[in-house]
Amino acid sequence: MLTISELVEEFGFKVIAGQAGLDREITDFSLKRPSAELVGYLTYLTPQRIQIYGRTELGLLQQLADEIRYDNLSRVMLSEVPCIVVTRGLSIPSEFIQLAEERSIPLLTTQRSTTQLYYLLIRYLANRLAPTTLVHGVLVDVYGVGVLITGESGIGKSETALELIRGGHLLVADDAVEVQRVDEENLRGRAPQTIRHLLEVRGLGIMDVTQLFGAGAVREEKELHLLIKLEEWEEGKYYDRLGLDPPETFVILGIPVPMVTIPVRPGRQLASIIEVAVMQNRLRSRRG
Repeated sequence: MLTISELVEEFGFKVIAGQAGLDREITDFSLKRPSAELVGYLTYLTPQRIQIYGRTELGLLQQLADEIRYDNLSRVMLSEVPCIVVTRGLSIPSEFIQLAEERSIPLLTTQRSTTQLYYLLIRYLANRLAPTTLVHGVLVDVYGVGVLITGESGIGKSETALELIRGGHLLVADDAVEVQRVDEENLRGRAPQTIRHLLEVRGLGIMDVTQLFGAGAVREEKELHLLIKLEEWEEGKYYDRLGLDPPETFVILGIPVPMVTIPVRPGRQLASIIEVAVMQNRLRSRRG
């Protein structure tokens, strides 16, 4: 959840009016510059979006007669509007303050230009409001490829990650991975704050990877490119031995991720197998 008060703190906005609405939740990462709406064209008014007012919007208002200005603005500043931001420290018409107070809409101001604020806000909101899920597994960066290792508890995910780290690869998250949908095609993973940089290995306990291997052995987040599923070797079960089977996929937040299933039994060098799986996946991607 993201509230207006968090947004005010993040961007250093000055609150002019509507303080009663600072606890409102932001649900839409899109923004609205209501130019056409201010002159009465309300067909595409989207009141759930944050409204941005710059020179263009305020200039349009100033051209309207007083009674028309208030009437048009009241149709745009609906109670559902999360907040309003006026850019460049521009002078704010009294109608804004009156309506913001009456409808508890936080009225904010900033010295940033409209273009700069628009860019910064879109990036911030898209990141904060992107769909997120928690996946049980280990996320590592292997040769620059984000690899999510999954499997039943005790199968050896963390131990395999430790071998990969010793081989020069990077830890992103162990045990719990926050996976976020960045856009229609890409996922990004990171560790929850409470377990960041930590790795749990049975028999050794919980260790801080940065203290053991240095700060260069971890990454804060990484795009997710490949899923490795570890499972107990099952005698008699069919496993691809020739590499001719079509690639498997696993869907996370609506996005299919290439998946490789690796059977686990004593003596198998899982870290080395995963390194080769990453290289094979790279080759398939280039050919595709």
